[in-house]
Amino acid sequence: MTTPALLPLSGRRIPTLSPGASSFPHHRATLRLSEKFILLLILSAFITLCFGAFFFLPDNSKHKRFDFGLEDVLIPHIDSEKEARHKESLRDKIRADHERALQEAKEKLRKSKEELKAEIQTEKTKVVEDLKKKDGPKPLPPVPMPKLVGVKDGDPGDPDTKEKRDKIREMMKHAWDSYRQYGWGHNELKPIAKKGHSTNIFGNSQMGATIVDALDTLYIMGLHDEFKDGQEWIKQNLDFSVNAEVSVFEVNIRFIGGLLAAYYLSGQEVFKVKAVQLAEKLLPAFNTPTGIPWAMVNLKSGVGRNWGWASAGSSILAEFGTLHMEFVHLTYLTGNPAYYQKVMHIRKLLAKMDRPNGLYPNYLNPRTGRWGQHHTSVGGLGDSFYEYLLKAWLMSDKTDTEARKTYDDAIEAIERHLIRKSNGGLTFIGEWKNGHLERKMGHLTCFAGGMFALGADGSPDDKAGHYLQLGAEIAHTCHESYDRTVLKLGPEAFKFDSGLEAVAVRQNEKYYILRPEVIETYWYMWRFTHDPKYRQWGWEAAQAIDKYCRVSGGFSGVKDVYSSNPTYDDVQQSFFLAETLKYLYLLFSSDELLPLENWVFNTEAHPLPVLERRGPEQTQLSLSMSLSYIL
Repeated sequence: MTTPALLPLSGRRIPTLSPGASSFPHHRATLRLSEKFILLLILSAFITLCFGAFFFLPDNSKHKRFDFGLEDVLIPHIDSEKEARHKESLRDKIRADHERALQEAKEKLRKSKEELKAEIQTEKTKVVEDLKKKDGPKPLPPVPMPKLVGVKDGDPGDPDTKEKRDKIREMMKHAWDSYRQYGWGHNELKPIAKKGHSTNIFGNSQMGATIVDALDTLYIMGLHDEFKDGQEWIKQNLDFSVNAEVSVFEVNIRFIGGLLAAYYLSGQEVFKVKAVQLAEKLLPAFNTPTGIPWAMVNLKSGVGRNWGWASAGSSILAEFGTLHMEFVHLTYLTGNPAYYQKVMHIRKLLAKMDRPNGLYPNYLNPRTGRWGQHHTSVGGLGDSFYEYLLKAWLMSDKTDTEARKTYDDAIEAIERHLIRKSNGGLTFIGEWKNGHLERKMGHLTCFAGGMFALGADGSPDDKAGHYLQLGAEIAHTCHESYDRTVLKLGPEAFKFDSGLEAVAVRQNEKYYILRPEVIETYWYMWRFTHDPKYRQWGWEAAQAIDKYCRVSGGFSGVKDVYSSNPTYDDVQQSFFLAETLKYLYLLFSSDELLPLENWVFNTEAHPLPVLERRGPEQTQLSLSMSLSYIL
């Protein structure tokens, strides 16, 4: 059979058959053309069609023409000679394009199937990368760095104190190195089993909670190689686009707080960028009828819900009330008022609600806006709500007087209804349950001694001395809870009745999980009084931790502080590195390291700078409607 010839016809090419050739072959296989030839044929016909069609376009100056340059725009009339040159130039260009397209098609058809697939995959990857660049996070606006004072050193001066501080640093290095070796990338560490560990507050994701939580402690202690390791992991691996349901509260105080502190201390932009990326993932939790956020949110879907055990689906006071510090800094750094507006909405809603006996119940239903069970605590479920009222005032350079007034009113009600003295003279903070005071105090509540001392200056009615003394009394009570155990470590909760004072009664309250609250209060009391007993008490706790909680694979909590042979819980909590060891290190450092006039610590001990209202650069700090109360 003869091969078809290609003949031009009106700018198109069509196949014609030689005389005598059959129009319909009897055997399809004998006449099948190669796939490459057919593809070349179709491509050639299409390009030729386009080429020929150009010359059939009407050449009428009254019709709209293609613009080939500025002349057609700026000059309404062009002489015929110039227009002819344009046409000839255009013909040459189309011929060249045509030849180039044919050549490229031939080269494509010479390639193997695998080579073509590889080229297609390369193009797809490029498109995806271009889309990521287009849809990726917008660069954050430049903002002036707040005044940063005392971020390094803090040498205490005398050799004995320095030796103790060096010991705390060594404990931190042992905790970090163990995590680095056995649990790297996991949220926490199982130091006995020597493997990674996680809890439901982080969902099913491995987000490196210990890395983020420990960064600022590493920086403050001068462990810069370890800090760089953590920074590199965060840069390469910390990803919030995961299908994981996380605690809004825990992720805020540990991750956003930790990342912001690391940013302010080191100036590394990656921490700020990651903090903002995560914060955006938390915002859907506020999509409730009242604006009170859900306790948990899925980072991928944005779906939120509350803990099943929390008083008929309520949100928890200490969780939705412990967002203010981090969210104000997010608005400051991004210029996005949404973060500030979310937390201020919570404050305004609470201000309108009735409070039984002036107390804030621990549960609030986000659907109805009504209180749940009338249970008030300065320990678990309530604690950091009060802390953040005070610290909002401090962080605003003491201009957020609304926060201060709310704090003062709340503390007045707490003093009236919850604070008592035991028969043995120990001041304690009980829990209010349905009109009844339970004479029990939790380890978590021991932070309040430091809070009272921190809030003493600025108290109404010249009560600064009173609140400093109250802080000292709480510190003494909490020290007694440690001193009355075999291990010299405090239990999770302790009672003040039936002849027992500052002692745990139930077996499930006798454990110690490396908590920081007692040492936190020691540090605040040291800063405000310089009474040497606080350093002594802190050293006793540090020695007990090193003796009874240290294992070859890190540090573990113990299940019974009243037993001389305790069993381990096999968990090295991330807050042990973030809080417990940091407060111990600061306790044995000079006051010049992170001075309280310039820094406010979030509830996970992550230092955030005061946003000062004074200074020559202040005119640059305006964030329109978002931070006007600070400025």
